[in-house]
Amino acid sequence: MNYFERAKFFKTKKRLGQNFLINGEVIQTIIDNANISPDDTVVEIGPGVGFLTEQLVKYAKEVIAIELDEEAIKELKKLNAPNLKIIHADILKTDLSELCEGNIKIVANIPYYITSPIIAHLLGEVDDLENKNRNKITDIILMVQEEVARRMAADENSPSKQYGLLTILSQFWADVEIFKLVGRKSFYPAPKVNSALVKLDVKREPRLKLSDYSHFRKTVKAAFSQRRKNIKNCLLNGGFSREAITNALSKLGIDENTRGEKLSIETFGKLSEALREAD
Repeated sequence: MNYFERAKFFKTKKRLGQNFLINGEVIQTIIDNANISPDDTVVEIGPGVGFLTEQLVKYAKEVIAIELDEEAIKELKKLNAPNLKIIHADILKTDLSELCEGNIKIVANIPYYITSPIIAHLLGEVDDLENKNRNKITDIILMVQEEVARRMAADENSPSKQYGLLTILSQFWADVEIFKLVGRKSFYPAPKVNSALVKLDVKREPRLKLSDYSHFRKTVKAAFSQRRKNIKNCLLNGGFSREAITNALSKLGIDENTRGEKLSIETFGKLSEALREAD
């Protein structure tokens, strides 16, 4: 029986954002890009009825499936794989550092409405230097909405709507790459949007060396708080003093009419340091 026929027997729950991946080629692409060795532990977030899970258990030493839906868990148990551990939990309330010994790989087809919270949970915020989850993870493969994938992989030269807080959150602790676009018909039920597979290679050190990471977070948050306003006005509204802003922008040669989405992550780092010095 193919994936589509199998998926039809399960009543999906819209409130949980369930869209099951039923495209065998895409499932194999995930497996290929995950580079799973027989010594690896893979944590799968939101496995649903287990179409990807049943492939993961063939390659990994252990697969830990974290699923919120009790009905889906009943289906997962039917796989009867000795190296499959099923946990009934909310990923946002799960401490990954306690799941097993050693490092883990993450594979996830996640509900699109909680993408940002999940990324923050896995990687930590930009000022979360000792995040227990991130320190456990080597790499992450996420199935996300294509628009979200574009935002995660964007830079200051991307269309302005793509580059923002999610970009910086994703790229501060990981190298981000979109490796496959996935159409709506690859899922059951078919979502209203196209999707994409994104790989994040997690880094042990932050992208920037800064004196104050909380100040950097405050700077970036202010810069993107009102997209139609220039960097000067955004920083003013973010609580920075006019004098500090003027001095910092002048020092870095940044036109005060520049918008935040035109500044690279590295430039934001320099701006944060300059603002801190000028305060």
